[in-house]
Amino acid sequence: MNRRDALAALSLLSLAACSSSSDTATGSAAGGAGAGAGLPGAGGVSSAELGGPGGRVPPGTQQDLEVNVGDRVFFAFDSSVLDDAARQTLERQAAWLKQFPAVSVTIEGHCDERGTREYNLALGDRRANAAKSYLVALGVSPDRIRTISYGKERPADPGHDETAWALNRRAVTVVNVTN
Repeated sequence: MNRRDALAALSLLSLAACSSSSDTATGSAAGGAGAGAGLPGAGGVSSAELGGPGGRVPPGTQQDLEVNVGDRVFFAFDSSVLDDAARQTLERQAAWLKQFPAVSVTIEGHCDERGTREYNLALGDRRANAAKSYLVALGVSPDRIRTISYGKERPADPGHDETAWALNRRAVTVVNVTN
């Protein structure tokens, strides 16, 4: 192997080493086991990719929530029922919120493009409130959690197939920024 080939191989190995071993789902995209793998917000982004100096993510921030806990859960079609993967993510969120008692959040409810605007706003509201209710049941003060529904108005994926729809059926926890 010549020097150029060796450098190319080393570069490829370096890129492969950058991938995270925590590319597991924090929520189920379609309600099935492991259905959320590789979804955005599923803990697949390393702190080095998002962090500031030295790759560190500031504790108690949106980045910290996304990287170390998971900021979203996914739902089955036309459902606001939390599956096991969603409950696990929300349990991590509850522990995180207890660790940072000054942090308040907004849970956004989202839907895929199917259905009327009004129906999806109501479904998004049920999804956001399902996540909030679970966090409250785990001991997080309801005063720290606001909910809002965006229905189908803010898709995570603009596609028109099951993969896109699965990404869009979600509740996203967003850290409220105070000045």
